[in-house]
Amino acid sequence: MSKPDQPYSDGFWWSNDGLRLHFRDYPARPENAHRPPVICIPGLTRNARDFEQVAARLAGDWRVICVDLRGRGDSAYAKDAMSYVPLTYVQDMEALLREQKIERFVAIGTSLGGLITMLLASTRPGRVVGALLNDVGPQIEPAGLARIRDYVGQGRSFPTWIHAAWALSEVQGAVFPGYGVSDWLDMAKKAMKVGAGGRIVYDYDMKIAEPFAVPGGEAGVDLWPTLAGLSPVPVLLVRGALSDLFSVATAQRVLGVLPHGRLLTVANKGHAPSLEEPEVTDAIQTWLAQVDATALATQG
Repeated sequence: MSKPDQPYSDGFWWSNDGLRLHFRDYPARPENAHRPPVICIPGLTRNARDFEQVAARLAGDWRVICVDLRGRGDSAYAKDAMSYVPLTYVQDMEALLREQKIERFVAIGTSLGGLITMLLASTRPGRVVGALLNDVGPQIEPAGLARIRDYVGQGRSFPTWIHAAWALSEVQGAVFPGYGVSDWLDMAKKAMKVGAGGRIVYDYDMKIAEPFAVPGGEAGVDLWPTLAGLSPVPVLLVRGALSDLFSVATAQRVLGVLPHGRLLTVANKGHAPSLEEPEVTDAIQTWLAQVDATALATQG
């Protein structure tokens, strides 16, 4: 059910192993109900709140579904920590698609969400009618992985939101050198929550770090072949100019195999752009217009 002060309703679905998983559902206006929904999939330690502004801009013109992956946000935590791997996330997304009777969709995936997008596109060609891959490609740079492994799963807590924001700035200041206090507070409120003891804690199961710490746990398969599933459709690659996870060389190689791909590099940002940057919002509108035309032409 939606609340009067929010533009979305809360939805839930069940995973194959019995977890209750959560999504935010922003409706399309009736005249746009024919469009495939936009499904937003967040990064490793993030949740549906990351897409608040994106979804608010697109809602009405499109139905927008923002998911909490297992172990994040309002989704249940897994009993088996080794289920926190991309192939299980794909199975969870397949269950959502079945339950919502979604046959074709547009995907916006940040980091891990982009890996899941590529895997979904490869398993059933034709159902992903457009994709935005936010600071991620089939090849992940070791330096970026090492940096993420250094902080994921540490389980720190903070007495106030300002303390939480300050802690984020200490860890990620080099990634977002242009951020001020309000930006760090916004990031903290998307990535964290008020815990049971009244302290500010990260809004994910610390056990997600366990499989991620194993070499290959970030993806587990060679992802280059998955790009074939995206080759017929418009793809927007968004890359932070300071990214240590998605290299220029990988981005250029991706463009070489995606005939309808476009690369947008966001200045002064690392991993990953928020998708709220003015140049990104403009690019998203252009990309979605291409997706809309292509999806309409190929429907049926």
